[in-house]
Amino acid sequence: MIIENQAMVTDAVVEAVLRAEDPRLREILLALVRHLHGFVREVRLTEREFQEAVRLIVAMGQKTTPSHNEVVLMSGSLGVSSLVCLLNNGNNGQTETQANLLGPFWRDDQPPSASGDSLVRSPTPGPGLFVRVAIEDVNGRPVTGAEIDVWHSSPEGLYENQDPKQAEMNLRGRFISDEAGRFHFRSVKPAGYPIPIDGPVGELVRATRRHNYRPAHLHFMVYKPGFKTLISQVYSPNDGHIDSDVQFGVTRALIGNYMRHDEPSPELGFAAPWYSLDQRFTLEAGEARRPVAPIRAKATAAPQEGC
Repeated sequence: MIIENQAMVTDAVVEAVLRAEDPRLREILLALVRHLHGFVREVRLTEREFQEAVRLIVAMGQKTTPSHNEVVLMSGSLGVSSLVCLLNNGNNGQTETQANLLGPFWRDDQPPSASGDSLVRSPTPGPGLFVRVAIEDVNGRPVTGAEIDVWHSSPEGLYENQDPKQAEMNLRGRFISDEAGRFHFRSVKPAGYPIPIDGPVGELVRATRRHNYRPAHLHFMVYKPGFKTLISQVYSPNDGHIDSDVQFGVTRALIGNYMRHDEPSPELGFAAPWYSLDQRFTLEAGEARRPVAPIRAKATAAPQEGC
């Protein structure tokens, strides 16, 4: 098709996209072209603005490394990650859900851990944390043999892959639920933290006059064939940024009951104060699959801020 005016550009691209054999790919590309071209027309995007947009997209790729994923960070900062999650869980966005963001720091090689183990693999000062978890199906029956990945930031607000001072796989573990669908572990209470703002995401945050903090949370991923993989985060209710998460991830279903204890626990090896959390996850029937890990390695330079 020879392009004679601006309207014909969309027609030509749609005609090309219609050749896609996969029906779902064709549906997605058609909607993408129509909405993207419609957006350009609505805001009357200038050539200079288009060049700036291309620069930002290129910069996200250049900023992404084996230990940091700027694209995932941007998706969260625009609310896209949360929107996709909520649309695809909780009866397709109709009911409350425990599903939440994967985030940019899950590793697929989480170390196998036995119930009762500590996630602390190198000196990590901070209040002790004891967590008991129960996994069940929608009928309240225990789910045995589920694989549960747990990971979180340090009390300094850094994940181990960001922080050369932390041991490999510090504050990470992969557990198996027992016959009662349960497991427990010890760790340190994570802190809220600032996301990195030295790249395109920082430009967005500053332009919209937002702070760049996430509230404190634990990450969980529950995997068991026959059930939809549940990716979740459990947030600390007393965090000052609980209602203004820069990644738009906090829902009421994910605010955990972190209990403070002001007496030491010799049994757990915790000085006072320390915290405990009892958490129950419900799995829905569906496809069990692990996502592609957004990072693959540990940083070797000075630590970055978290996400």
